[in-house]
Amino acid sequence: MTFLSRNLNEQSGWQPVLSLPPILDPVIDRLLSGQDQRLPDLIGRLGSPLNIVFPHILSQNLARMSDVFRRHAVTPKIFYAAKVNKSHSLISAAIDLGLGVDVSSRYELHDGLSCGCPREMICASGPAKPRVFHQELIDANALISVDSVEELADLEELALGREQQKRVRIILRYRPVNAHASRFGIAPEHMQSALRFVAQHSECFAFEGFHFHLGGYAPENRVQAFCEISEWVGIAAALNLTVSMIDIGGGLPVRYVEPDVYAAFLASQDSDHYRNGVVPQSFYPYGGVIDAAEWIDRFLLSPGPGDMTIAQYLRDNGITLGLEPGRSLVDQTAISVFCITRVKDLANGTAVLFAEGSSFSACETWFASEFLVDPILISSRVPDHRGADVAPEGKPVRAYVAGHSCLDEDIISNRLISFPSKPQKGDLLVYGNTAGYQMDLLENEFHRVPMPRRVSISADLATVQPDDHKGASR
Repeated sequence: MTFLSRNLNEQSGWQPVLSLPPILDPVIDRLLSGQDQRLPDLIGRLGSPLNIVFPHILSQNLARMSDVFRRHAVTPKIFYAAKVNKSHSLISAAIDLGLGVDVSSRYELHDGLSCGCPREMICASGPAKPRVFHQELIDANALISVDSVEELADLEELALGREQQKRVRIILRYRPVNAHASRFGIAPEHMQSALRFVAQHSECFAFEGFHFHLGGYAPENRVQAFCEISEWVGIAAALNLTVSMIDIGGGLPVRYVEPDVYAAFLASQDSDHYRNGVVPQSFYPYGGVIDAAEWIDRFLLSPGPGDMTIAQYLRDNGITLGLEPGRSLVDQTAISVFCITRVKDLANGTAVLFAEGSSFSACETWFASEFLVDPILISSRVPDHRGADVAPEGKPVRAYVAGHSCLDEDIISNRLISFPSKPQKGDLLVYGNTAGYQMDLLENEFHRVPMPRRVSISADLATVQPDDHKGASR
């Protein structure tokens, strides 16, 4: 197999329109180069689609975040959000780096514990936790983010009903004023009664602080929520409840493509660039102007309670800043590879590429959006006798990518992607940076097709291992 250049085709002089080439880690770029045969060998052996995970990159992401905290002398407590990617190798890498694990189901709890996470480093978020989940969390001495006053009552009942009395570790999830329409968290008008309940049942609860989690990616919304919570810190203290941590959730941005490229795309796109003639109303900020480290820096330097910055407030009050960075912690840690099974010509010089697998494996189209990153095309054309790549044949083509199920909605990309020549059956499409929800959120066994295989690869590309038990048994 030979790698098709993502840049200008010098022979034809043709350049893709509205191209959104992915930012790639150097190790991944080396794997995708024409000089390395590991990828085609893996596809030949393990099939398509294939999810490939690079756990060593997680440490690089954490290091950049940690540098910011050290600079501000702020103590963080970072949790790997298990919902972002179920990869056992990523969970294990996070644990090895001293991180906790944020879980939203008893099954994620089992994953965290089986990967070696210390029980006290487990934090459980999410609303309406089932009784059996609560029970297992209490048994594990995990920290529970309490979503409602009703959940407090459930936990009190469980605590009092145990043969051996055990205080339940909790933080209270707050619903900020600017999130009044959300179904998550304890509303401001109910927070005081929740705190009083905790204080009155100190034999049942070990109170550790507050938590919030907002949609979107603007640090300003988190700053406002943090300042609101600072008022409740004082009220908690008056009830003899000490706040040791404020957990601000996630929402740290990931840069998938270069900001200038992304801005140019947004400015020039129109309905003709989509196979269905519809421009999605919203996108993830794939080419944001700041990355996760810059986001943390801005947040900590923002004016906080009183005349202090948020960093000063945390330091002066001895409060740990909790974080659940989802996408940003797994930035660049995985790719998803699809084999093209058929190329079908359509009207107006366009085509559809049928990928082996389905859109459940990597897309945003089911959310009326798009995964706005160009796939990388790796050609199956055989080099000539001199070892030179066979030149692409034919004219440039715009094509969208579909899965091979019987659903018309099974679309990986509605966007018409420009290729310097028509892709061929057997070529590979590689989507970069798919660890952050892309490969997990919608994956299922529709049509009784097994889940995609998942493997992890070492930094030197020398060691390939099955990533989880299910993948290993297929």
